Amino acid sequence: MGWQPCHIAARGDDNTLLGMMPLYRRTHSFGDFARDYGWSGAWQQMGVAYYPKLFTGTPYTPATGPRFLLRPDAPREPTVRALIAAALDLARQEGITMWQTVYARPDDIALLREADCLERPIVQYHWSNGAGWHDFDAFLDALTSKRRKEIRRERRRVTEQNIRIEVLHGNEIDDTLWPHIHRHYLTTFERYGTPAAFTEAFFREVAAGLGQRFVVFIAFRGDLPVASAICYRSHDTLFGRHWGADEEIDCLHFELCLYQGIDYCLRHGLTLFEPGAGGEHKVNRGFMPTRTWSAYWIGEPRLRKAVADFLARERHAIDEYITNEAKSSPYRQTSDK
Repeated sequence: MGWQPCHIAARGDDNTLLGMMPLYRRTHSFGDFARDYGWSGAWQQMGVAYYPKLFTGTPYTPATGPRFLLRPDAPREPTVRALIAAALDLARQEGITMWQTVYARPDDIALLREADCLERPIVQYHWSNGAGWHDFDAFLDALTSKRRKEIRRERRRVTEQNIRIEVLHGNEIDDTLWPHIHRHYLTTFERYGTPAAFTEAFFREVAAGLGQRFVVFIAFRGDLPVASAICYRSHDTLFGRHWGADEEIDCLHFELCLYQGIDYCLRHGLTLFEPGAGGEHKVNRGFMPTRTWSAYWIGEPRLRKAVADFLARERHAIDEYITNEAKSSPYRQTSDK
């Protein structure tokens, strides 16, 4: 509910498809991770309707990726500009004052900035193998002694509770496991009292279609699956998406959602792990605060100015935060064992 597709396509003079842009007409903000908390109230105070708004991104997925999908031989900048212009025309024709493009790549953000969109950094916590670690022990050796010991203790604690982990791709998941995986997914939403978006059939279909690009870390006690974490992957990046458990098991969240993902990246040659939104606790476990980028077009001048002022203050605070976090990095200096 609340995701009405109105995708835009760009075609050449011969009517061949050059590119597309995902676009949704939204009547609420749940599931888009646009971080527009309280903005609808500000619009209302100014006598302007906030919804419907236009949204470009992947539903329920705060992950960085291309927001303009182009044919390989299409001229990039003219095609993207045409898609942006079409979205703005649609907004103006329908009296819509907000179009959000979230978690976009920097080259996409640059073209959106040309179209008078406000850019906004949003902090996530990413793990990167820029140092070229070949296995988990090499990664651990790069951490300070305190952090290295904490991670080893947390991983050992999972083993001490008679938990074993299996890593399965979409084309490797037995039919009997799907009800457990979906139940785990539901438990997290039930805990927070929010509606779950995806059915078991959805995950089955996506896993069958993506195969090796769909990854699940499953925790077993004996033969019983007690928790799982669902991820997706590209050729170089792992994206953490959903986690859930039937019971509270000490340190298992860290194991399934963080350490298994790092280990998977190291074994499969992936260089980046985006485990999802939020979580300052990730810093101590090797994930550093990282700017991701979103852009906002606002068609009402007074509200645009107010949001621009807010984003400027927010950006200054983010810059300070990232600078301070770098001073307490979990990674050791070369001479510090």
